[in-house]
Amino acid sequence: MASKRGKQTVRDMFLSMLVITAVAGGVYIFIPHDDKADPLKAVDYRVELATARRAAPYPVAAPDGLPKGWKPTSVSYEGRNGAGWHLGFLDPDGGYVAVEQSTTPADKYVPQVSQHAENTGRTQQVAGQAWQRWEGSKYDALVLHGKGATTVVTGSAPMERLTEMAAALETGA
Repeated sequence: MASKRGKQTVRDMFLSMLVITAVAGGVYIFIPHDDKADPLKAVDYRVELATARRAAPYPVAAPDGLPKGWKPTSVSYEGRNGAGWHLGFLDPDGGYVAVEQSTTPADKYVPQVSQHAENTGRTQQVAGQAWQRWEGSKYDALVLHGKGATTVVTGSAPMERLTEMAAALETGA
């Protein structure tokens, strides 16, 4: 009697799995989905920007007038531990570009946000300001030492895109 009951349990479990698989397959086939859809949604950073500009001890930078195709993907402001501002973008070609600002000493802050890029000793004029050029294996960076804070434009995008972002930065001051 016990062996017959054991065979029924295995058989019932197998039939249940078959039904579940058939239902899941039907849902997958008949529910519309877009495999080519971009999984990364654009973020609206206006509220965080306004908050950071009120709270930060330095003029907070954000781009104004970027050409179409730039997508903001992340934003944060941390008032403690260096008052760090972060704004991340995907450029029109899909490269990553971030604007980072902090009161943390530049010698510690820049390598941290630029994935260990190193100062090349060269500068580049962007919108009338001399930005230091940093290069690294993962990210390159443009660094500007300003009033009470260091501004870093960094990312995996080409230097031309980093320059485009740096040129678009406004502090709203």
